[in-house]
Amino acid sequence: MTGLVIRLAPRERVMLNGAVIENGDKRTSLSIKTPNAKVLRLRDAIHPDEATTPVKRTCYMAQLILSGDADPTDLQTPLLRAIEQLSQVFRDADSAQYLREATEFALDGEHYQALKSLRALLPREARLMAAQRV
Repeated sequence: MTGLVIRLAPRERVMLNGAVIENGDKRTSLSIKTPNAKVLRLRDAIHPDEATTPVKRTCYMAQLILSGDADPTDLQTPLLRAIEQLSQVFRDADSAQYLREATEFALDGEHYQALKSLRALLPREARLMAAQRV
């Protein structure tokens, strides 16, 4: 594994193994070489009160693992179960691909990548929820 590369905007914050790191005034890249490091972009973080939809709740589970607030072994089965439930709703080819990726990443312990795949479903979920309100 070559590691995880994160590109940060000026003043962007990221949580790395529980420590909040803020970038300086210029864009930069971080190359994280340690396997299984817990990395969470704070701009992507979901507040517990915002985890009100199925995709957001699933993202929040992955986020808890990344922030170190939950043991991966405790949330592994619930996370995989939630992804499976999402696959019953999001049946188009693109969504199915994101969910397959999220499952594979979660099984491999790559929760940052799993979260990234799950976040791709947020706009689709928002459209579905908006359509239900009409």
